[in-house]
Amino acid sequence: MDTKLDPSRDDLPLMANTSHILVKHYVLDLDVDFESQIIEGTIVLFFESGKKQSGSTKEPCRSESNEACRFRMPEPCHSPVTDTRTFSSKTRSNDFTICSKGEKDTSGKDGNHDNREQASGISSSKYCCDTGNHGSEDFLLVLDCCDLSVLKVEEVDVAAVPGIEKLTRSPKLTVVSEELRNQIVCELVTLPADRWREQLDYYARCSQAPGCGELLFDTDTWSLQIRKTGAQTATDFPHAIRIRYSTKPQGRSVTWTSDQSGRPCVYTMGSPINNRALFPCQEPPVAMSTWQATVRAAASFVVLMSGENSAKPTQLREGCSSWHYYVTMPMPASTFTIAVGSWTEMKPETCSSNDLAAERSLSPSEADFRYVGICGHMEYPCRFQNPSATTQEIIPHRVFAPLCLKGACQETLLQLVPPCLSAAHRVLGTHPFSRLDILIVPGNFPSLGMASPHIIFLSQSVLTGNSHLCGTRLCHEIAHAWFGLAIGARDWTEEWLSEGFATHLEDVFWAKAQQLDPHEAQEQQELKACLRWCRLQDEVRNSPEEMQVLRPNKEKTGHVSDSGSSVVKHGLNPEKVFMQVHYLKGYFLLRFLAQRLGDGTYFAFLRKFVHTFHGQLILSQDFLQMLLENIPEEKRLELSVENIFRDWLESSGIPQPLQRERQAGAECGLARQVSVEVEKWIRMNRRPRKRKRRETEEVFEKLLPDQLVLLLEHLLEQKTLNPRTLQSLERAYRLTQQDAESIWYWPRH
Repeated sequence: MDTKLDPSRDDLPLMANTSHILVKHYVLDLDVDFESQIIEGTIVLFFESGKKQSGSTKEPCRSESNEACRFRMPEPCHSPVTDTRTFSSKTRSNDFTICSKGEKDTSGKDGNHDNREQASGISSSKYCCDTGNHGSEDFLLVLDCCDLSVLKVEEVDVAAVPGIEKLTRSPKLTVVSEELRNQIVCELVTLPADRWREQLDYYARCSQAPGCGELLFDTDTWSLQIRKTGAQTATDFPHAIRIRYSTKPQGRSVTWTSDQSGRPCVYTMGSPINNRALFPCQEPPVAMSTWQATVRAAASFVVLMSGENSAKPTQLREGCSSWHYYVTMPMPASTFTIAVGSWTEMKPETCSSNDLAAERSLSPSEADFRYVGICGHMEYPCRFQNPSATTQEIIPHRVFAPLCLKGACQETLLQLVPPCLSAAHRVLGTHPFSRLDILIVPGNFPSLGMASPHIIFLSQSVLTGNSHLCGTRLCHEIAHAWFGLAIGARDWTEEWLSEGFATHLEDVFWAKAQQLDPHEAQEQQELKACLRWCRLQDEVRNSPEEMQVLRPNKEKTGHVSDSGSSVVKHGLNPEKVFMQVHYLKGYFLLRFLAQRLGDGTYFAFLRKFVHTFHGQLILSQDFLQMLLENIPEEKRLELSVENIFRDWLESSGIPQPLQRERQAGAECGLARQVSVEVEKWIRMNRRPRKRKRRETEEVFEKLLPDQLVLLLEHLLEQKTLNPRTLQSLERAYRLTQQDAESIWYWPRH
């Protein structure tokens, strides 16, 4: 397909200067207002200086980015200074209004910044903006941000927190300086993992400390830029800052809509721009951080979020509830997820003692018993080093949905969660996350599922028909706990490292969840391969060649500018949302490698790989090099990282090894049954309207869900299907009562 791509429109800029300074922790304190469709409040960022600490580049400001150089000077706040620890939801709103009188929102009446600034600064690692500091250049903090109204940025006086002197070498804080505040934050962000509860408490108390000086800031289309006069390096820049802001109703990170019961809700639906329209952040994957969040909403709403704790609401005055979540495993900010709505927890009607034993939560003594310093990742309380966690087949889980879907959830979803979680544990071992929430999201959700830390979104479409689609999609999203979350791609263009693995593993998990014998499992997986082969061919025929490449940056994969900024190739291309090439080519590559090694050897290696790389970011070569090191010489043949890059990852179209395999391979038994049925339907479709009396009526066999989808794939290749054939198809298979995957094919004719 010959389609011209426009990099200035298709590529997603990641603006944050992560090479100079890194966010280690976020504290969010937010109010959700459904009437105005706005989320507002504060976010406090705790930093650690990076290795590169140059204050600015020597490049002069370019004319097209002059607007980014006009920093807003801090104006005095005419309200009295208030200790934010005493704020209630109501008083916070009042103080917010008073303080913002002198703080103008320059984003424009339409809620968007000037598009002329969209590309400014992307080609340069940093801005050079002198706003009157006698020719000196201050360090500039750049955060990823768009569709937000930023009202105030200030330094946080962490030294004012009672008891904080325990983190310093001084028994009493007498002289407070910038250096001392930064030293406190440095000690706080590097506390050992076994003090994680104490660390979270300090973060919360520091986030409520008073401000000690407003900072200069400005925004453009893709970023928020902050500086402090006189702070010329990242080391000198304040290591704890508070940003007061609000989202916009049309912001692209969250969706305001109604659920299936007609009640209002808001949730993050996996936008191409990720979370930068929900809160200012560092979006590049390398910015691994932890977070904690307090969210207030009307008491009738339930707040679900990426968090290790199963939060319960705290009732506040005036019909408002507060919810608090936290995460101690460092993750990219893009994985943060929130959903606020009138969700109902769906509970099974009966629960066996075996389920209770498998799902039990860890006791406090077990939860705190964690070895540290053994894994390859940065230090955090790791489940892989917790003996109790490693044997936990079924982690605690909850299912939420609008009340009108209660029956469908109980019939289909609830009974599938335990066997799918157990199957995943048998294949890969320790669950990376301690618990799981599953939410059936509103009907405007654009895909079948989305996985985030501790929470999975599923489309209502998986609840239709039989349990097959629900089970396979659930297994796919569960697989992302390992590949995509616990192990992430260092370069977002290598999407196959997440989606290819999840697609390959969903078949394995689902076969074990169904307790199929080896022959049945192989037949089912071969049938899936046939189906995906058809889809891959269709994808290659109907998509731009540039977007068929799994490693588009080739030898530059993982490279960033000196500041840490970069672009995600095709990240904003609207066609990318509907493409499956990373799923399909990635799946076939992993299937090819598993066949070369043998399933036993391959999955033993995969468990070893997970144990080695969990909690880290990887590139394709990290996986491939370790795999080849574990392949016996006689099985390696011509396999090499270079050959796999050439044949599978850096070329468009169908990989040659896959083309040869499909041409030489014989159909599996389930696929042959489909071929026989296809011939019957083609014969029927060709018959004249008036038939001879002696002609025998075709007898059609019952098909499995994937067989039915494959049948429809083949029938769609026919130039025409007459109305009589379509009616017979509906009668034979009751297509409108099948799962969403089958129904999707049906209206196309």
